[in-house]
Amino acid sequence: MLLETVTGSFASFIYNVRPDHLSDVVRHRSKRMILDNIGVGLVGSTHCTGFYSCCPWAEMYSSNPTSPVSSVYGRQGLKLPPPLAAFVNGVAVHSMDFDDTWHPATHPSGAILPALLAASQMAPAASRPNGLDFLLAFNVGIEVQGRLMHFSSEAHNIPKRFHPPSVVGTMGSAAASAKLLSLNATQCGHALAIAASLAGAPMANAATSAKPLHIGNATRLGLEAALLAARGMEANLLVLDDIPGCAGFNAFYDDYKPRPLPLSTNSHEFLLEKQDIAFKSFPAHLGMHWVVEAALSARNLLINHSGSLTPSTIHTIILRVPISKYINRPFPESEHEARHSFQFNACTALLDGKMSICSFSNDNLHRQELMQLLSKVMVEHPKDNVANFDKMYAEVNLILQNGDILTGRCDSFYGHWRRPLSRESLLRKFQTNASQVLSKDNIDHLVKTVDSLETLTDSSLLASCL
Repeated sequence: MLLETVTGSFASFIYNVRPDHLSDVVRHRSKRMILDNIGVGLVGSTHCTGFYSCCPWAEMYSSNPTSPVSSVYGRQGLKLPPPLAAFVNGVAVHSMDFDDTWHPATHPSGAILPALLAASQMAPAASRPNGLDFLLAFNVGIEVQGRLMHFSSEAHNIPKRFHPPSVVGTMGSAAASAKLLSLNATQCGHALAIAASLAGAPMANAATSAKPLHIGNATRLGLEAALLAARGMEANLLVLDDIPGCAGFNAFYDDYKPRPLPLSTNSHEFLLEKQDIAFKSFPAHLGMHWVVEAALSARNLLINHSGSLTPSTIHTIILRVPISKYINRPFPESEHEARHSFQFNACTALLDGKMSICSFSNDNLHRQELMQLLSKVMVEHPKDNVANFDKMYAEVNLILQNGDILTGRCDSFYGHWRRPLSRESLLRKFQTNASQVLSKDNIDHLVKTVDSLETLTDSSLLASCL
């Protein structure tokens, strides 16, 4: 393999990067991501989508627990083969659209963490990777995703054709798994190339119960790509290069312009150092967090103005949001559509003054007062409001029956990388989510385990906490 190729540079990076390349900032941010993703996976395991994904495997393997080795979110006592555990846990992570989001747009942790948790339990006890190995592999997977997305300006915007984690997430899972499993440089290149043949899912399945499969498949298939490479499968070692007449990874982006991924001897600046992650405070598409915060601001103005919020006092609700067809849903008919509806999230926030998991229940979905507000919504798309998680904003204008206009606006919601969640807020989210499955003692133990991840002599101890 020629190291001067883009693919060769990625493979060399995966193989050669060391724990001392991780800065304190990167370690801190990535451990926040790991903790949040575990919590999201645990609460997601209680959702019907997570249940459906687990059922066939649970029935198959529950009677023979000796062969499968990998833990499953919310199913203590059940073990699955590593790829299936990665799949089930990946589905749970995205079952409520509650997982973290990066820029350019993807859900980075969900495609990586379930694969590493499963892989960490594969090796014999005496040769399992330690916690620092685990943390490094996680960051390798995050880095590969980010680098690939930076090869296309198209990737910077809210997607239109394919769901990004189904593409870059599969590649990141392969890279992370290859690192944790100690593949050599050539095998790392083959793992990436194999993963490219397993990547991709259309945006048509957004806002359906099939969307979480995108994360489940990304993490599972990336792990399988690394396992296949470890066993000698070969693929095109120019898959990441832009070769005229040969569609490799450039098949996913029309403006693909790849660059090598260099690694110096003493240091490496990970993208996570420069670009933090967005954490969600309620389970919905990231774009909803702008419109909800704007709606809450407008709601406060209305209460100060009128003393209360009565839907009949509102004549028109104008939402000024970016153009993005799949999250413009005037009257959502399911919880998954509601999680992808500017209108539903704005009106629910106006009506209730908050958003939570319960906001998307069937009982709340079809309330008469909510229907009344939804019927008053108009959507506008200002030219300066682009479908880009780093540049977009949301405005909610309330035009009252008396003609008064009240406006709430959000440029960066709380949890965005420009307004990161505090340690207290992140812990509160994790504890609330994890409490759906685990006891308080187990929750506290998980927090301590993630906080001290670098000191674990056996990284599978993290998976065993699930």
